[in-house]
Amino acid sequence: MGYRISEVERMLGLPVTTIRYYDREGLLPNVKRSEGGQREFSDADIKLLQVIECLKRTNMPIKDIRRFSRLLSEGDETLEERRQMFYERRETVREQIEGLRAVAELIERKCAYYDAAVAAGTEDGVTWESIDELFK
Repeated sequence: MGYRISEVERMLGLPVTTIRYYDREGLLPNVKRSEGGQREFSDADIKLLQVIECLKRTNMPIKDIRRFSRLLSEGDETLEERRQMFYERRETVREQIEGLRAVAELIERKCAYYDAAVAAGTEDGVTWESIDELFK
């Protein structure tokens, strides 16, 4: 069954402009066109769009996603290369998570600092040392 771009937009929550961009950039090499030139997306295209969005959320560059799409269309002889790409992405995501944990900790400390300052009505007397005590 073929899906129109508006249906894909609703299914995935992706703007039509983004879907068109991905197609123009060669990320969706197998999207068919109707006689009238409209894109017709298959279930496989939908799954690929979901993977593309996942990879984008890891900050993978478009050129690398394009490479993945090309490898995918080349078949089983590229399995190892595609697997390696996902192992690299996994490591990147783990590093991002660790970075976000550090950011979250700093934000928690700043919230505690401002909670104490607001409760006191002043920043006078509120120190990082007193806030650090809350996190031990």
